[in-house]
Amino acid sequence: MPSDQSTWLIAIPQDGDSEGLLPELTTKLTQQSKTFSRNNVGQLDIPTFKTGTLDSLIGLSEDLPKQESAFIATVAKTVDTLRNLLNNDPTKLSQHILVNEQNVDDYLLKGWKWNESRYGVQRSLRDMVDVLAKEMASIDNVMKAKLNNYNLVKGSLLQMQRKKMGNLSVRSLGDVVKKEDFIQDSEYMETLLVAVPKNLVKEWNSKYERITSMVVPRSARLLSSDDEYSLYAIVAFKKVHDEFVQKCRENKFIVRDFVYSDAEVARQQQDLEVANTTEKELWVRLKMTHQLWQPCLNSRTDRVASPISHKFLRVASNPCASQGGSPLRRECPAIRPSCELHRYRS
Repeated sequence: MPSDQSTWLIAIPQDGDSEGLLPELTTKLTQQSKTFSRNNVGQLDIPTFKTGTLDSLIGLSEDLPKQESAFIATVAKTVDTLRNLLNNDPTKLSQHILVNEQNVDDYLLKGWKWNESRYGVQRSLRDMVDVLAKEMASIDNVMKAKLNNYNLVKGSLLQMQRKKMGNLSVRSLGDVVKKEDFIQDSEYMETLLVAVPKNLVKEWNSKYERITSMVVPRSARLLSSDDEYSLYAIVAFKKVHDEFVQKCRENKFIVRDFVYSDAEVARQQQDLEVANTTEKELWVRLKMTHQLWQPCLNSRTDRVASPISHKFLRVASNPCASQGGSPLRRECPAIRPSCELHRYRS
């Protein structure tokens, strides 16, 4: 069953009054469906192609459906990418699924013409099909590269935000802790920082002294809290460090990998300043339209126009094959069917 978003391309051998074909077809369609609009029919002009031999046309008729599937997949991938970038906003999506600044229906139904300056009819049908296939492969590679760049930028932004504004289990601690929060220059003991989920604070306070041996009793001090975690400092012997970390992990307490030094705090504060600047730059890049939508917008016209031209060649070449390779003139109306008309497709 064809999609209710589909447009039909129909190849009709030119026989008799070609000028009366489109009005006659439109009249019949409006009789079949009360909801069908006369604006949903358009005439596509088929130039006289170099049809080649019957064998070459039969080969084309076998290859074109396979290529068409790849073309459709590429267009669908483009639309999905746009939809994700536009946060599933249908209004914005419709503004960007355009061909030559027209929506696809208008592009097809309002005076579509074969692009002879780009795909000259002096070429054989096989040559034109090969050119279209190379174009789509090139466009697809460009989109993949640009989309990869976009994802790298977005990933960097998320990492900067996580470092700057994440909860106490992940964020930089350079602006949270002070020198006096730590034991300094001890050969045997150390201060450990533990991020405790808010719902486990009571359990933490009852457990931490016995979570391993050699934890200093009543050494836990609350340094900071956010909506999700409370950050505690405790004192333990260095020899139980690894065991303490493991036991905390088993109890869903997160030991932060942080050893205080003036140089480390200065480095983390510098990292935060860099993160602030980088975040602003990344936001600018993401908000700029040409950066945000560039993976798809730069090639959107060719990405849709090329599959349409490919579909057109498939429609145009099949009647040739049935006529033994004769360069017969054909009419090719395009129809945007109503739901009611889908059952008449056969």
